[in-house]
Amino acid sequence: MASTSASASIGGSAKWRVRGRSNRSQAELPAWTRALATGDDAGFFGPGSAVWAVNGALPTLVAGIRALLLQTLHPGAMAGVHDWSRYSEDPLGRLDGTVRWVATTTFGDRQGATAASAFVSHLHERVTGTYVDAAGVERPYSANDADLLRWVHDAFTEAFVGAHEIWGRPIPGGPDAYVREWAQAGRLMGVVDPPTTLDGLRAEMIDFLEEAKVDDRVVQAVGFLRKPGLPGITGRVYPILFGGAVASLQPRYRELLGLRRPWWPAITSTRVALWVAERLLGPVSPSERNARARIARLEAQAVRDPAAG
Repeated sequence: MASTSASASIGGSAKWRVRGRSNRSQAELPAWTRALATGDDAGFFGPGSAVWAVNGALPTLVAGIRALLLQTLHPGAMAGVHDWSRYSEDPLGRLDGTVRWVATTTFGDRQGATAASAFVSHLHERVTGTYVDAAGVERPYSANDADLLRWVHDAFTEAFVGAHEIWGRPIPGGPDAYVREWAQAGRLMGVVDPPTTLDGLRAEMIDFLEEAKVDDRVVQAVGFLRKPGLPGITGRVYPILFGGAVASLQPRYRELLGLRRPWWPAITSTRVALWVAERLLGPVSPSERNARARIARLEAQAVRDPAAG
């Protein structure tokens, strides 16, 4: 999950690409994106769900930045990122892995979503260490600790639903439907009894703030998120999206992160940037197109052979 990356190749025709969004042909897409057309069921969510509406929309480009900013506030999560992640060396590589998990969990069949989550959990097994909490006590951490899994899930969920409330279209069933549905992704990652309402989610995040701690590692991560050094057109668009992400955070989070709301109209500028991106890339991502192809194939099979269903 993540910030955004776009690239244009100069030649006979321009190929615009954003992580998870593209106007490339089916053959040019990554194998994992094409694989979403395979499978034996509609997945955990499906067309018309709140999760498809939110995770398939372009405000996720800002939501990813919001999520990363929020996640830095937990000292255990920040320690894991600092000690084990290569985000500053290979931000797009880390981003690709996150986008793949989100897209597969959202649009894949149940077996694919479960396998993708198990793969991430397996990677987390080696992410261990120690950190100093807000009270100055040294504590051990593991990326698969229940507390850290819960914080990362909560921050992701709030970031995505919050961004969509500002820049997205109406959510089927409203924000509570998204929180309730996306709780399934948390369960796949090992979160026990995740929040299922927006109020419950935000109350839980406020409770987490008692553990929040801003140190040099957080300052370093926020500084990188502000200026990740992305190339080309991405580097020109990214500051707008970052500004929108900062402006959309609740004041208490901005204050903890040492950020100020931009002086310029960041919310409106981000809305314009997302509108332009949708015109260039289209309203439906390749992941969703492949998922719809899978579901159409399964529905056609059910019509031809009702007994098989």
